[in-house]
Amino acid sequence: MSENLNGALSGIRILDLTHVLSGPYCTQIFGDLGAEVIKIESPAKDHARNIPPYFVGGDSVYYLAVNRNKRSLVIDLKQQEGRDLLRRLALASDVVIENFRPGVMDRLGLSATALRQQKPALIWCSITGFGQDGPYRDKAAFDMIVQALSGGMSLTGESGGPAVRAGIPVGDLAAGMYAAIAILAALQRRHSSGRGDVVDISMLDCQAAMLGYQAAYFMQSGIVPGRQGRAHDSIASYGAFATADAREIVVAAWTEKMWADLCRVLGRSDLLSDERFSDNGARRKHREALWAVLEAEIARHELRRLLEMFDRAGIPAAPVNAVDQAVADPQLHARGMVLDLAAADGRHVKVMGNPIRFSESVAPEHRYPPAPGEDNSEILQKVLGFSDVEIAALRQRRVVLDALLGEAAT
Repeated sequence: MSENLNGALSGIRILDLTHVLSGPYCTQIFGDLGAEVIKIESPAKDHARNIPPYFVGGDSVYYLAVNRNKRSLVIDLKQQEGRDLLRRLALASDVVIENFRPGVMDRLGLSATALRQQKPALIWCSITGFGQDGPYRDKAAFDMIVQALSGGMSLTGESGGPAVRAGIPVGDLAAGMYAAIAILAALQRRHSSGRGDVVDISMLDCQAAMLGYQAAYFMQSGIVPGRQGRAHDSIASYGAFATADAREIVVAAWTEKMWADLCRVLGRSDLLSDERFSDNGARRKHREALWAVLEAEIARHELRRLLEMFDRAGIPAAPVNAVDQAVADPQLHARGMVLDLAAADGRHVKVMGNPIRFSESVAPEHRYPPAPGEDNSEILQKVLGFSDVEIAALRQRRVVLDALLGEAAT
């Protein structure tokens, strides 16, 4: 099995028992960092492979966006022989990551407790909606569910309007990132102690943690924050505005100097002597009056002209890019953040890249996301030492299914 010997996580083997988004996003981070990631699927495949509306070669673009740099093995876990095979793979790995509901792995006879009794150095990470305990433990959870429960969704949208789901699936993505952080910490602890750990990640916990200062503001003041819209609770001269050419610009003039520079650039130095706007506290108190002025002044200029003026003055500002504009942004291209993944058979897909950069560790050449069971033989031979004859027998008994066989191909 090929390996990036200069990758930051070279030599670390991840057994990926995840599906859909939160778990695959986490394991893709490890693959991007040079770890060997073995994705295990049932004959029914990862449900994400079938999510519409866009497909490349039978796999959804949704799936392709979060499964690069992995290898796939399809095992029938309804068979005892399949569960035994999975156990051997887990014991041959450094980390097992799964995002089934609590109790599923126990019912398969593959609990973290049992495996760590055999291999105390094993790190096991479970990503679930609500964690392994608490009154919601057994409830189903999806991204929007935890956005709503966490309070985060109540902050999103325009004042007086309905709550709005964040446009990106922050519930899933945050859980994947927190899981990666926790596993890296467990790997560091294992380096010094020799012992692994069990990591319990709750999507709801992660969303609640991300409330940050908004939750702290409430717990200090008793005032429930509402929809944040285009503004900022703490900084009055911070928000999004319409321009003369029907574009939107965000301005983040958060220091007193930036506020003064903003007034001068807009030709409104008179605002600097207006007591209503004398400092940020006063501006917050008179936010509606301030915004009326800023909206009127910014609406007089086209976006490009405003960006040029603000850039020269050192005022942080940016266009509100649509996705097509974002993926064409020269800064993102300069950083290699748009990848064109190519498979050996000519399939290719463009996805967003790895945001982590090192000065010495070398990122792997990105591998196209695997077809189900694409790497069955390679994994069984190189990880478990199976012979061709043994692998053929597993295929015959349909313990292992190749991509072109029955269930794995449909």
